[in-house]
Amino acid sequence: MRYRRLGRTALQVSELCLGTMNFGSQTPEPDSWAIMDRALDEGVNFFDTADRYGGDKGSGATEEIVGRWFAQGGGRRDKVVLATKLFGAMSEWPNDGRLSARHIRMACDASLRRMQTDRIDLYQMHHIDRTAPWDEVWQAMETLTQQGKIIYVGSSNFAGWHVVQANEAAKARGFLGLVSEQSHYNLLTRTIELEMLPACREYGVGMIPWSPLAGGLLGGVLTDEAKSRRQSAMAVKRIEKIRPQLEQWEKLCADLGEEPAAVALAWLLAQDGVTCPIIGPRTMEQFVGASFRAMDITLSDDSLKAIDTIFPGPGGTAPEAYAW
Repeated sequence: MRYRRLGRTALQVSELCLGTMNFGSQTPEPDSWAIMDRALDEGVNFFDTADRYGGDKGSGATEEIVGRWFAQGGGRRDKVVLATKLFGAMSEWPNDGRLSARHIRMACDASLRRMQTDRIDLYQMHHIDRTAPWDEVWQAMETLTQQGKIIYVGSSNFAGWHVVQANEAAKARGFLGLVSEQSHYNLLTRTIELEMLPACREYGVGMIPWSPLAGGLLGGVLTDEAKSRRQSAMAVKRIEKIRPQLEQWEKLCADLGEEPAAVALAWLLAQDGVTCPIIGPRTMEQFVGASFRAMDITLSDDSLKAIDTIFPGPGGTAPEAYAW
């Protein structure tokens, strides 16, 4: 396993981040524990969760699974760079969501209880709250940092200008500010190359892409289709919409002698500013398959150009992407 600095910090995180969104809802707890154990065995030290994860088990259920795994001991907690998120409503009460200082502090305490830990290494805002002044947000985050409950702060689903605004406000307070951003980024969704990635590079904010396989579309769906795996009506519709691109993509990967999922992850790791993609396995097979192979793939310039031809980006950074 290789490690990279998280943004401008000295913190070292693995080139793959284990996403836990399926734990509890689609992955039974014993299987979830086994995947986390295997992650540590393989050197994956970066785990991501959120207070809302849990699916039909209810909000907080995934954090509780992580907490019971930590409680087994064996140094599990100290080996993990633990990231969680807050924003979504945890109940119907008006202040039990978003980014008021009150909710930030209460949500942090609740996550600590569920995960049976004394600290969160990376506390992330799951979405921008346009009603919350940055002075209020940073006051709460500073308090949590001073109390030792959180160490770093990150964001998710922000716009590029939000990263700039947030970090300028933090700088004015003498606070470290955002050190990471989770964005929707893959070969089919490259919008963040316009402004988000340049902003992150400028401010030393590590990029953590989510949905790196575009919901499975980049993971060899046509091969699965040929093997007669059942596809939902929605999946079939998504495939048909971009079938010519997927045919070219899977042929290119076959020519490279690699699994499509591994190439898709390797492409993300080759992008300037990307720290590590989040992989959210439902099964052990999904976790240990193409994911680890991706780190051994070095894509040549010709391969990168061929991939860009199949899945064109927005044309570079803004404003050059759409103006002179």
